[in-house]
Amino acid sequence: MSKPFAALQRLLPQHQMSRAIGALARSETSWISKAFIAGFARAYKVSLSEAEVSDLHSFASFNDFFTRALKPGARPIDPERGLVAPADGAISQAGDIESNTLLQAKGNRYRLSSLAGALADGFDGGTFATIYLAPHDYHRVHLPLDGTLTDTLAIPGELFSVNSATEASINDLFCRNERLVCRFSTNAGDMLVILVGALIVASIQTVWPGPVSPYQEQTHTRHDLRFNKGDEIGRFLLGSTVIVCMQAGQVTLNPDLQPGTPVRMGRSIASLPSPL
Repeated sequence: MSKPFAALQRLLPQHQMSRAIGALARSETSWISKAFIAGFARAYKVSLSEAEVSDLHSFASFNDFFTRALKPGARPIDPERGLVAPADGAISQAGDIESNTLLQAKGNRYRLSSLAGALADGFDGGTFATIYLAPHDYHRVHLPLDGTLTDTLAIPGELFSVNSATEASINDLFCRNERLVCRFSTNAGDMLVILVGALIVASIQTVWPGPVSPYQEQTHTRHDLRFNKGDEIGRFLLGSTVIVCMQAGQVTLNPDLQPGTPVRMGRSIASLPSPL
């Protein structure tokens, strides 16, 4: 089934369809937003038990519902030394960056330079974790480790779905899709946090000013913005993928990070060497 699904996506007007649905998602017309929210919540069994706003009828638009905040304390940030998951979701792949390549699916690798462009230097031999956000997940993205944002690179591209079926069928999937590459300086070396767009994703948003998704051209921006571990850095308007990369010898991934492992924002995914 994965190959026909991938072939269908190649024929779809990906951007036009995603932007049309995005317009509906932004609508504050009551009958549109309420129908959209109720249908989505029912189809994907969305729970609002941890949400700051728990009444489906209290959201002004579908986007307000989809990017909902959580109650204070719903995602405690692991206090131990190390990286925490940047988002709720499931591990797609995690492991070593070998010869500047990352694993997309079994037998299918892609080059970090194709994914992150000019911001890819210095990560060979390091580690990575790819997290897939399903439609029912919390869709805000947070920083895995204290750091200073130094650079972003907005890269226009296609909008293939990023589910497991498409991952297995389309080579260089994440390198084809629209994405925002964020490079941070940390006490554990440099870190990449890459937000990958997908089919029906109407926008990638960040807490700092920058190019507005959908990106029209590749845009490199320099920054000097400090964030703490667990701070919100952006959000998806509909689901997608976050990829975190660390430099060689800086962190040890938790051994339980296998494909399909569920993660929650704030839980540990990698440890740092103990201080001397």
